[in-house]
Parts: sequence; structure tokens; C-alpha cells
Amino acid sequence: MTVTLTEKAEMRLRTFLQGSATNTNKSIKGIRISVKDGGCSGYEYGMEIASKAQQNDLVIEQNQVLIYVDAKSAPLLEGIVIDFVDGVMESGFKFTNPNATDNCNCGKSFKAGDCTPKGVPCT
Repeated sequence: MTVTLTEKAEMRLRTFLQGSATNTNKSIKGIRISVKDGGCSGYEYGMEIASKAQQNDLVIEQNQVLIYVDAKSAPLLEGIVIDFVDGVMESGFKFTNPNATDNCNCGKSFKAGDCTPKGVPCT
């Protein structure tokens, strides 16, 4: 399983994860990435802070960032590159997914061939 964080994404995540540690909970945290049905293209990316892997998660460590990948999502996330963009018009994490056959303009959802569920119109 290959998930790549760009240097900017890795730095942002490390800073964010360090800031999320509290005095009472200093456990090592990472991010959990997944794919769920939804979004305007059919699949929607999910990313959340996690302090440990869930059962069947794949665990990847890139430098000092732990990445937990939902096992059911892994085939749709194989080879993904996560970047962080910081601009006037757009700021946030950007996903470049080699498995996507189409992306929504919002950049948060994608299609993956014939297996894609029906999308939900953007609001």
C-alpha cells in the first residue's frame, strides 16, 4: 500500500497533530484516511485524527506521521498523493488519486470507473 504525503502536507499534519495533543492525552496520533459513498462524483475522501488503528486498518508511517488506511478503502486509495495547498482562492489538503477516472470541481470527491455509486449534486 502506497500513500504519499508531500513535504507541505507532512509538515502541516505534524504541526496539527502536535497541536491536538492535550496535557491529559499525549498519545501518539496520526491521521486516518478513508473513502465513503457520497460527494458529487460518487466517492468522497475522509480524513480524521486517530490515536490508534481500527481493526483491519493498514498502518503506514511517513517520517513522523502515522497514516491509518481503512482496509475497505485501500484499493481506491492505492498510490494516492496528499498535498497541502495554501492560496488566496483555496487552502487545504488536495488529493491526487491515480485510481480516479473523474474528479469533482470541489476536489473532495471522485469516480473510479464502473464501481462508483451514484453521486449527490453539489449544493
